[in-house]
Amino acid sequence: MSCCGPNRRQVLGLLAAAALPVAWASPARAQPGSVVVTDLEVVTITDRTAIFTWTTFGPDASGNPVPVEADSEVWLAPADGSGLRQVFGDSQPTAYHYAEVTGLEPGRTYRFEARSAGIPATPALNVVTRQPNTPEAQGVFTTLVPPPGRLLRTIALSNDIHYGEEVSGIITAGLPPGFRQEPGLAPYPEIMLTALLDDMHRPDRAVDHLLLAGDLSAEATPEQVRGVHTALANWGVPGRDWFAARGNHDRPHLGDDYASCTPYLDHHDCWGDSFSARQQLTSYELGELRVIALDTTQLDAAGGILERPQLDQLRDLLAADPDRPTMLFGHHPVTTESGWSNLAGPSFILDAANAAELQSIYRNAPGVFLHHSGHTHRNRRTRADLPIPVEFLEVAACKEYPGGYTLLRLYEGGYMLNFYKTRTDSARRWSSRSRGEYFGLLPEYTLGTSTDRNHVVARDLTGLSTV
Repeated sequence: MSCCGPNRRQVLGLLAAAALPVAWASPARAQPGSVVVTDLEVVTITDRTAIFTWTTFGPDASGNPVPVEADSEVWLAPADGSGLRQVFGDSQPTAYHYAEVTGLEPGRTYRFEARSAGIPATPALNVVTRQPNTPEAQGVFTTLVPPPGRLLRTIALSNDIHYGEEVSGIITAGLPPGFRQEPGLAPYPEIMLTALLDDMHRPDRAVDHLLLAGDLSAEATPEQVRGVHTALANWGVPGRDWFAARGNHDRPHLGDDYASCTPYLDHHDCWGDSFSARQQLTSYELGELRVIALDTTQLDAAGGILERPQLDQLRDLLAADPDRPTMLFGHHPVTTESGWSNLAGPSFILDAANAAELQSIYRNAPGVFLHHSGHTHRNRRTRADLPIPVEFLEVAACKEYPGGYTLLRLYEGGYMLNFYKTRTDSARRWSSRSRGEYFGLLPEYTLGTSTDRNHVVARDLTGLSTV
């Protein structure tokens, strides 16, 4: 196993195995001696907080595992101390546990134990959380040390909402078997989007702006585009509070269902009617920070391209002010490492020639420090193909497990990145259900390593001090 989690070959091999089926029904109260406390994940580790999630199961009348409700506790102590003490307790029963511990010290190592019904939580039978060096396997984590200087701005990075989707987890031709929402509950893309926007308003996240890197809709029908745009517009002002790039699911489509939208060649572009025109970048100025959204979509394919006018416009824009602190976002990942490590292979990401040219443009613009992508539905950092100081980050999907977003906190001396799961009751329930995708092996591919999800990068961002 490499340092960066399971590779493509390993995951494809694992997909041949099936996980233990879970019967999903309304959670029941836990009975003494019947509880299995599992799926432990140390999702988020910042300089002063740690977030733990886990699930409780018990047997139904037929002996099949079903979610059962229990209390939530976290016990913790500095690794160089003795004896754990309870730092989190919630007696409200739930099957889908979410515990955020605050007040920690930066750069300190802690021992911990999460419990329900007095039983310690253990990681699921997934390699990604059972490797010997993981916080879940060790029962130990170390908080981050933030960059020096003042905190300047906090930006949320999200993608892959798939508003209007009804079946989650299908790769191709109906396989592997997909997951639907439980009967009587709201559609899962709406639940997850609502939970995302709910977090954006909470003071403990303190989000200034939200970036959405594509696939906001399932297939860009007029109803889907209007629905997701309305939800976002009710949350904040486009171009000020939130910014969106088009994904392959948001591309212009063929067919009568799209005939009411603006024609684009022989297609119709419903996304463009509410958001932005195809293959056009948009640039925003947030004080001294420049944010650029790229449209990397093709007309009728899942992979990505950047057409010549957009590439030329980007080169000119960056060349006019190459040292200005700049971050970019677009749907398709860029690097060769991403191409060979994602399940669908190199054709799934940005065209190789376009990717090489894009990185050469970044090489001549020292202010570029981050490129955020979606599309692969996973948390992953990959290496640039050129020796450039640009981070290429893929963020897991909002719409399914692990179901969340990444916070980019900008300091004068660099930035800190942390992935967060959404935390409403209905979001936690769907996230737990959808982790069964890919025969129960979705976490192997999408969760990412602890350092993929939580890390600090030193960078001179003092030019943003005036924001």
